[in-house]
Amino acid sequence: MEKNINTIGILWIVFGALGIFAGFIVFFILFGVSFIPDMGYEAPLILRGLGTGIAMFLVLLSLPEIIAGYGVLKGKEWGRILVLIMSFLNIVSFPLGTALGIYSFVILIKEDSLKYFQKSG
Repeated sequence: MEKNINTIGILWIVFGALGIFAGFIVFFILFGVSFIPDMGYEAPLILRGLGTGIAMFLVLLSLPEIIAGYGVLKGKEWGRILVLIMSFLNIVSFPLGTALGIYSFVILIKEDSLKYFQKSG
C-alpha cells in the first residue's frame, strides 16, 4: 500500500509541475507574439496581459497539487485530504486528471491507507 501512496504523491507533484510548465509555455508564446512588428499599440498590450493572466491562473491552480503530493509523500493526513479534494476537482480534466483522480480515490479511501496515514501522522 505504501508504494501506491508514494506513487500518488509523485504523480500529483508531476501533474502540478506540468500545469506550471503549461503556464510558462502560454506566457512565453503570447509574450513572444506580442513583439511581432506592425501590430499596432493595443495588440501587444493585450497579448502580454493575457499571457501574464493565463500563466498566473495556471500556476495558482497547480500549486495546491504540488503541495498535496508533497503532503502525501510525507504521510500527512492533510495531504491525503487535499489530494482527495484535488482529485474531485480534476475529474473533469480528461484524460490525465480523470485517471489520476480515480486512481487517487481508489487508493486513498481504502482502509489500509487510512491506517497508514493515522500511523504516519
